[in-house]
Amino acid sequence: MEKNKQAVTNDEPTKINYRGVKAMPLIIGNETFEKLGTIGTISNLMVYLTTVFNMKNITAATFINTFSGTSNLAPLLGAFLSDTYFGRYKTLGFASISSFLGMFVLTLTAGISKLHPPSCGLNDMSMCVGPTVWQQLFLLFGFGLLVIGAGGIRPCNLAFGADQFNPETESGKRGINSFFNWYYFTFTFAVMISVTLIVYVQSDVNWALGLSIPTVLMLLSCTVFFMGSRIYVKVKPEGSPLTSVVQVIVSATKKRRLRLPDQPSLSLFNHISSNSINSKLSHTDQFRFLDKAAIVTPEDQINSDGSTANPWRLCRMQQVEEVKCLTRVIPIWASAIIYHVAIVQQQTYAVFQALQSDRRLGSGKFQIPAASYIIFCMISLTIWIPIYDRIMVPSLRKLTGKEGGITVLQRMGIGIVLSVITMVVSALVEERRRTLALTHPTLGIAHGKGAISSMSGLWLIPQLTLAGLTEGFNSIGQIEFYYNQFPENMRSIAGSFFFCGMAGSSYLSGFLVTIVHKTTTGAATGNWLPEDLNKGRLDYFYYMIAALGVLNFGYFLMCARWYKYKGSGSTALEVAMDTKKPEKFPV
Repeated sequence: MEKNKQAVTNDEPTKINYRGVKAMPLIIGNETFEKLGTIGTISNLMVYLTTVFNMKNITAATFINTFSGTSNLAPLLGAFLSDTYFGRYKTLGFASISSFLGMFVLTLTAGISKLHPPSCGLNDMSMCVGPTVWQQLFLLFGFGLLVIGAGGIRPCNLAFGADQFNPETESGKRGINSFFNWYYFTFTFAVMISVTLIVYVQSDVNWALGLSIPTVLMLLSCTVFFMGSRIYVKVKPEGSPLTSVVQVIVSATKKRRLRLPDQPSLSLFNHISSNSINSKLSHTDQFRFLDKAAIVTPEDQINSDGSTANPWRLCRMQQVEEVKCLTRVIPIWASAIIYHVAIVQQQTYAVFQALQSDRRLGSGKFQIPAASYIIFCMISLTIWIPIYDRIMVPSLRKLTGKEGGITVLQRMGIGIVLSVITMVVSALVEERRRTLALTHPTLGIAHGKGAISSMSGLWLIPQLTLAGLTEGFNSIGQIEFYYNQFPENMRSIAGSFFFCGMAGSSYLSGFLVTIVHKTTTGAATGNWLPEDLNKGRLDYFYYMIAALGVLNFGYFLMCARWYKYKGSGSTALEVAMDTKKPEKFPV
C-alpha cells in the first residue's frame, strides 16, 4: 500500500535489499503451519463444546457465532494498529505468538480433567454436568488469545508477503503473483488436511492429542516466521488512512451551515498531494454534504506548498471523493452480511445434521467425522475457480464484451441467488433426514442427541457443494470489489472490510438462533432448534433464512443500480448494459 518503501539507517534512506525468493518459503511455511494449526480446530469447535464441555446446541452455536464474529471483526483493529503504530512485521510476530498461546490453552482444557466437566453418559442425560464458571473463563481466555491472533494475522499476512518483492521490477511483479498463487494453494492444502486428519484425531482418537498436534504446528509457525527476521523487508507504519476519513467527516460537520458553490469542481479546495498513491478522482454529486469539507473560508490557512495548515478544518476534494468511495461501498457491504448467514449455517448446524446422520462409509465401521464434511465446500470452490476463470470468463467475454465476462456486482448477485438455493436444498435434505430418523433410525444415538437417521451423511454434499459455489461467486467477488473500489491507500482496510461483513453475519446468525429458539419454544410447531434435531424443525429455520435471502437479493439489486463506480459517474446498471465495448471499470 505504500508507494515508497525505504529502510532507514542512521536517518538516511538506503536502497532496499528485496529477498522475495528467499523470504517467500519462510512466509509460506508460517502461513501453512498457522492454517494447519487453527482451521481444523475451529471447524471442530462445535463438536468439542457439545461433547467435552457439555454445552447445549443453542449455547454452543451462539458461542461459535460470537467467536467467529469477533475473530472477523478484530482484523479491522489489527489493520489500524499495524498501519499506524507497529508495522506488519511486529503485528504478525505478536499475533502468531498469541495464536500459539491460544491453542496451548485449548489443549490444556482437553488434557487436564479439572479444566472441563466430567463426561456425560450417552443415554442418561440427567448425569450431564455443565462447565463451572472458572472452566468457562479459562476457555474464554484461550479463545481471546485466538481472537488477538486472528486480528493481527488476517489483515497483514498477504501484504507482508508482497512487501518482500520489488513492485517496480518485472521479476518483483512475477514474484508477487507467484506468492499469491502459492498462498492460496497452501491455504487449500491446509484446510483439507485440517478438516480430515486433524479433525479425525480429535473426534475419534483423543481430544488432548488432537489439540496438541495443531498447537505444535502453531509453534512451528512462529519458529519459521522468526527465522527470516534478518532478511525481511519491514515497511515502517505511515499512519492509518482512516484518519483521513475522520478528518473529512469532522471538517464537513464544522462547515455544515455553509452553502456549496454552484460549480464545486472549480471552487472547492483541490490541492493534489505529490506523495499520494491514490488515483485522481473526478467530482461526483452523491453525498454532497461531504463536499463542504473542501469549502475554503477566511479562517482556513494554506501553506506555501498549497497544502492546508489544518486538515481537521479544510480537506482536499480528492480526500472527500475518497471518503465517498468508502461510503458508496457500505450499502453493498451490508447485503453481504445477510448473504453470508447461509454459509454460517453450513459451519454450525450442518455439523449437527452430520452428527445425527449415518456417517459410515460402506459396510465398515469407519465413520467420517462430522466436522470433516465441510471439506466438500472447499473442494467445490477449488474445482470451480479454474473452470470459471479459464472457461466461463472467456465465453462470457465474447457475449458481453467485458473484460471480466460479467461485472463483479453481477457476480455477487449470482452468489446471493445461489445462497438462497443452498438453504432450500439444506431444508429439503434436513426434512428427509428427520423423517428417516423418526421412521427408520439406525442403531444408536448421537452423543447427547437423539436417534441417528438412516440417511447417509453423504446427502449433505449437495448443500455443501452449493455453499462452495456460492462463495466462489459472492465471497471472491466481494474481495475483488473492495480491492478495486477502495482508494489505493485503503486496501488493507478493504481486506478487513470483508472480514467485518463475516463478523456481522456471525453475530446476526447467533441472534437469529437465539430468537428462533425462544419464540418457537411452546409453539404449535414445536421448538425448531432443540438439542435433538429429530424433535425440532431445522428445515423451517433454513426456509426462514432462504426467505431473508430473497429479501436481501431485492435490496442488493436496488443498491447495485444506484452504485457509481470509483472515478466515474456511470452507475452499475449503465456499465452492465454496455455490451458494445470492453468494460472501462474494474467491476
